[in-house]
Formats: sequence, C-alpha cells, structure tokens
Amino acid sequence: MKLQGAYTALITPFRNGKVDEDAFRRHIETQINEGIDGLVPCGTTGESATLSHEEHREVIRICIDQARGRVPVVAGAGSNNTREAEDLVRFAHEAGADAVLLITPYYNKPSQEGLYAHFKALDAAAPIPAVLYNVPGRTGVSIDPGTMARIHKNLNNVIGIKEATGNLIQVSDIIEQCGEEFTLLSGDDFTVLPILAVGGKGVISVVSNIAPRAVHDMCAAWFAGDAAEAKRLHYKLTPLCRACFLETNPVPVKTALGLLGRIEDAAPRLPLAPLVPANEDKLRTIMRSCGYKL
Repeated sequence: MKLQGAYTALITPFRNGKVDEDAFRRHIETQINEGIDGLVPCGTTGESATLSHEEHREVIRICIDQARGRVPVVAGAGSNNTREAEDLVRFAHEAGADAVLLITPYYNKPSQEGLYAHFKALDAAAPIPAVLYNVPGRTGVSIDPGTMARIHKNLNNVIGIKEATGNLIQVSDIIEQCGEEFTLLSGDDFTVLPILAVGGKGVISVVSNIAPRAVHDMCAAWFAGDAAEAKRLHYKLTPLCRACFLETNPVPVKTALGLLGRIEDAAPRLPLAPLVPANEDKLRTIMRSCGYKL
C-alpha cells in the first residue's frame, strides 16, 4: 500500500458528553467531497487520549462506514501500553481500516531498542499496513533515523512514518536511509512543502479539517510538477496554520469549525479547555483575512 497526498487528522465532535455521530459523518462527507486523499480518525487531533476504549472503536467504525472505501482510512491504534496497542491494531484490521497510525509510546520514554521491540510486537499483531507517528514534543521520545531504517528493513507491515519533529535534517536522514520508496508524511502543517521537496509523500494535516481542498491541491500541484502553484498555496495556508496552533491542538481547529457552523459543540474534552477570548478574537481575524465568512 502506498499513501500519497493530503490526509486529514480528523477532529472528534462531541455533544452532551458523547461522540456526535451525525456531526462526525457530516464532517467526513465534507472532507471527501472537497477532495481529501485520506482520513485519519483517533489521532491527536481526534482527542484519542480522552476517548474511552469503546469510543475509540466507535469512532473508527463510523469513519470506515462513512468513507465506504472512497478514500483510505488510517486508524489511530497506538498506545504507550504495547498490549493495548496490539488489541487496537487487531480491531482496526478486523473493522476494515486500510492502515493504522502508531504513535511512539508516550510517558514511558523507551530506549531505541524498546521502540523497536514495541513496533515489532505491533507488526506481528495483524497483517495491516502501519504508519509510525513520531512527535517527540508530545511523547518525550523520538525515533532515530537509524532505528526507523532498521524497522523498515525488518518489519513486514510498516510502510511509512508521520514525522512531526519539524526537523528537516531528520526527515532527510530518514529518507536517505529508508529509500525514496518509503512513505514519509509531514505531521506538521508548516513543513509540508519543504518535506515534499526532499522526498516526502504528503501530510497528515490539522488545517485540512478547515481547508481540505487547499491542502489537497497543494500536494497535487507538487506531484504534478507545478512547484509555483504549490508554493502559492503553501503561503495562502500559512496564516490559517498559525491560527490552528494559537493554543494546544485541537482547541483552535474545533473552535474554527464551530465558527463556520460545521459542528455544533466546539468544546474539547477536559483537561483541554475552550480557546481563551483573546485567542478566539485572533482566530476570527485570521479566518476573515483568509476569506471565511463568520
């Protein structure tokens, strides 16, 4: 399996303390209708850390059902508990996900050998393509390029990595050691175009929750050889990217979707709190400058 282009790290809408299935299905339809290349439920943006195990499975089931095979679904299935992650990988495979997204174990801070052993166990859990997720700013641990190359060489199902270090040297080293066929996706909306330039294949995006067409078009322009158009879209999206990180993700992006009327309840789950008024004012200003009518 090869992944390329713009994949949305989907928000999880809530209502009255529960997953808002209707809003989630509408959001997925909007994404597909606007040309997104793939969907990623139950990632960081989907507040997977505060979903119960049953809610986690419910969100993945809904996404797969609503997508109906029109675009790939890469289901978040990682954990800092290897046995729990094995169960999630098996569930995602049985539910019909096209691939899984596997975050590095957070809080535990395993060594590089521990990371390798963790992903080796998940590789054996089910025959489903896997994309690793490296975001040391959240987890406190990073996959070294050498470890990624070892994983790529020895594990059957690992097809790529979502790189959210913002470190282009690391990105380049991974591609150098794993080869051009390896799927490296940006995990940071600010670095999509630079990562494409050194051999990346696309992005798992936060801002595409708001602007799926623009993120898709930026990636498509690059792969069509139109670097000037890709650069134009990169700079068009940059203010919106900044807005999405005024506070901890996904607080700003959910607020933005609420302002656009795409979800009814924009509040995140505790311990995340709603956007403070001053930052909501900044968000409104940026969105208006980008052409959105609020």
